[in-house]
Amino acid sequence: MPAPRRCPPWAMQFFSYETPKSVVVRSWVMGATHRAVQLLILAYFIGWVFLHEKAYQVRDTAIESSVVTKVKGIGRYAGRVLDTADYVTPPQGTSVFVVVTKQILTEQQAQGLCPESEAAFRCRSDRDCRDRSPTSGSGLLTGRCVPYNGTLRTCEIRGWCPPEVDTVDVPIMLEAENFTLFIKNSIRFPLFGFEKANLPPPGAGGDLGRCRFHPQLQPLCPILRLGDVVRLAGQDFRTLAATGGVLAIKIGWVCDLDRGGERCLPRYSFTRLDGLSHATGYNFRHARYHHCQDGTERRTLTKAFGIRFDVLVYGHAGKFGIVPTLINTVAAFTSIGVGTVLCDIILLNFLKGAEHYKACKFEEVPEVDMVPSPGSPTAPAPGGLGLCPRDKQSTDSGTFSLGH
Repeated sequence: MPAPRRCPPWAMQFFSYETPKSVVVRSWVMGATHRAVQLLILAYFIGWVFLHEKAYQVRDTAIESSVVTKVKGIGRYAGRVLDTADYVTPPQGTSVFVVVTKQILTEQQAQGLCPESEAAFRCRSDRDCRDRSPTSGSGLLTGRCVPYNGTLRTCEIRGWCPPEVDTVDVPIMLEAENFTLFIKNSIRFPLFGFEKANLPPPGAGGDLGRCRFHPQLQPLCPILRLGDVVRLAGQDFRTLAATGGVLAIKIGWVCDLDRGGERCLPRYSFTRLDGLSHATGYNFRHARYHHCQDGTERRTLTKAFGIRFDVLVYGHAGKFGIVPTLINTVAAFTSIGVGTVLCDIILLNFLKGAEHYKACKFEEVPEVDMVPSPGSPTAPAPGGLGLCPRDKQSTDSGTFSLGH
C-alpha cells in the first residue's frame, strides 16, 4: 500500500489554525504586575481621558464671535489736547485698532523739485545720481546733484517737497498709559445654540463703569487700563510707546455646559505678537490734504508710531453625548488587555522557567479524522495535555493551572 502523500511545509503553515489557550500561572510576581498594569490603564482613562479631557462630551469648536471696542482718555501732544478721534484708528471700534503715541509731522508739502533728505543719496556730482535706481524713498530722481544745505549735496527728486525727515527725536504721549479700553464680546456655539457675552446680565448689580480689570481681583471686568495690558504682556510702556508694537488681547471661552451656562465665563490673557521679529515696532503714514488760496494742493504728512491691539477670541464648548461616552468606554476596556500582552512578554522571556511556560502556552495538535477509542495508542493519558504537566484541572476545558 503506497504511503500517504505529505503536504509541503509552507502549505501546512498556511492552512494551520491557531486558537488561544488559557494558562493560569500561580505567581505573586506576575499577578501583581498584571493587576498593577490594569489599574494604571484604568486610572489613566478615568483620571485623564474622562475627568480632565472630558471625553464623554460632544465638542463644538466653531465659535462665532463679535467684538466691539471703545477707547477713552484725554492726552496732550505737541501743545495740543487730543481726544479719541485724534489718536485712535480706525475709529469704528473694531477688534483691531491702533492707539497713536508718537507722531513725526512734515507740514506744507507740495509737488515740486527738492533735494532728497536721506543720507544714502548724498552726492558730489550728477554722475553719482544717474547711477542709482530712478526712485527713492521720497520721489523720482532727476539725475541732478543739488545743494541740500551749506555743506551737503544730495540727489534731486521730483515729488512731495520738502521730503520727510523721520530721524528727529519727538516726545511720546505719556497720558496713553492711563487710557481705558472697553471690550464688548458676544459669542455663540451654534451646535448647542448657546449664546453668551462678557458683560454682566441686566439687573446683576454693580457699577460696570467703575470696575477695572485685574487678573485676581476683578478678572471679569471688561474695562482695561492700557498700561495694565502692556504690563501683563511683559512689556515696558514707555519703550513700546516710543517704537510701537503689536499686542494681543486673547479672550478664551472654555465652557462645560453640563455644569450650566452661568459658569461659562471668559478668561483674558495678553502677549506681544511682534516680539520675535528682527524688525520690532509698529508705525504707519497718513496724510491730510488741503488747498491754498493760490490753488496749489498741499498736505501734512504724519508718520505715526503706536500700539496696535488685536482682540482674539477662541474657545470651545462641551456637553454630554452618548456616542463619545460609549466609544471611549469601549476603548478603555479594550486597552486593559494591554496588561495581558505585557505580562506575556515578561513571563515568556524574562522570568525563571520561561521555556517551561512556553511549552505550556504553545502546543501543536495534529489533525485527527475520528475520535480514538480509550484503548487506542493515540488517546491522551488521563490528566495530561501534550507535554505540559499541571497541578490542577479547572472546570473550563480551555484553562488549566500551573503552580509556581
